[in-house]
Amino acid sequence: MSESADIPRGNAQFDGAEAAAEFGYFDPNQPIAELHGSLPHWRQSAVTYFVTFRLADSLPQVKLDQWRREREDWLRRHPEPRSPAVRRDYFERFVARFHRWLDAGYGECVLIRPEVRDILVDALKHFDAQRYALGDWVVLPNHAHALVTPLGDVELSKVLHTWKSYSASEINRLLGRRGQLWQKESFDHIVRSPEAAERIRQYIRTNPAGLPPGSYSLSSLK
Repeated sequence: MSESADIPRGNAQFDGAEAAAEFGYFDPNQPIAELHGSLPHWRQSAVTYFVTFRLADSLPQVKLDQWRREREDWLRRHPEPRSPAVRRDYFERFVARFHRWLDAGYGECVLIRPEVRDILVDALKHFDAQRYALGDWVVLPNHAHALVTPLGDVELSKVLHTWKSYSASEINRLLGRRGQLWQKESFDHIVRSPEAAERIRQYIRTNPAGLPPGSYSLSSLK
């Protein structure tokens, strides 16, 4: 997500010094594409993204409406360019708060079931090293986080669509239901530095703290 500061099957290739070699970082001197929806999204070639995607029922509508109103007002009052202090204020008010709401466990939380999580984990891993390089990830009861680097001319939107489309079809089949499983839009932002990458990896690793064993799936760690 373009406005966010850095929060805060993991492949072995993403550990230690090799992680820095595999990651691509935001380059202010290179062209940037901006996609618009309810959230802004920046795109740049050969970079790593931190993505968060959530179940459709993971946040109460009243909270989402409040968040959107406050965010629109904040953006009007803080036009570009924004100082680092202003960007940090945005992050705490909107990105960090949004993630705290997700961690509160709203909704049916169907991903708490291991057999449901396994479907999403299989989707995350399926095209790893072919269409993208998958870094650390975690699947929580109502949302998931991942570090991912699209490869070649593969676009992040295509990666996310594949993950969500396949997993939604298979999870709905398993649960004997129809209808929307995932919220359409996802949070995403470009990793800006090796230090930021490490902070995000630590966030992913510690995000399940306090959850009962067996209620989440976390990328393997060395």
